[in-house]
Amino acid sequence: MKIHSQRDFTAGLLFSAFGVAFAWGATTYSVGTGARMGPGYFPLIVGVLIALLGAVITARALTVPTEDGEPVGAIAWRPLVFIIGANLLFGVLLGGLPSIGLPPMGMIVAIYALTLIASLAGDQFNLKGVLILATVLAIGSYLAFVVALNLQFPVWPSFIVG
Repeated sequence: MKIHSQRDFTAGLLFSAFGVAFAWGATTYSVGTGARMGPGYFPLIVGVLIALLGAVITARALTVPTEDGEPVGAIAWRPLVFIIGANLLFGVLLGGLPSIGLPPMGMIVAIYALTLIASLAGDQFNLKGVLILATVLAIGSYLAFVVALNLQFPVWPSFIVG
């Protein structure tokens, strides 16, 4: 068996592994039925679909010839670190970190921090564009989650709203 595209083969295996892990994790929740879905139903279906997508990508890597075998390149550490770091910081800022005495900073501050840090992952940085994007995301998130869905979580830092 010859691998025609190393990049697609590796990506397909990763998709399949994450899909299976996600679906397996979803089985710890009540799945329910199609008519009466439980909290694990949607994650299970998404995990299965991701695993199937990975299987299709892997099969395609074995059957569709490519010119140079599309080798897997070097890991892009800068984007990886900034994107993961931005998401971790978002979670910490949104809910706070009581173990070190950091109060919840709220959704608005967390979105601005997420957008600013994640934008550093790219090759170009445009502060004006990033601030416009952060503002649009903050307003859209506020309207979607607080106004429309009426979710209860901190919007502003706790030391501002009390």
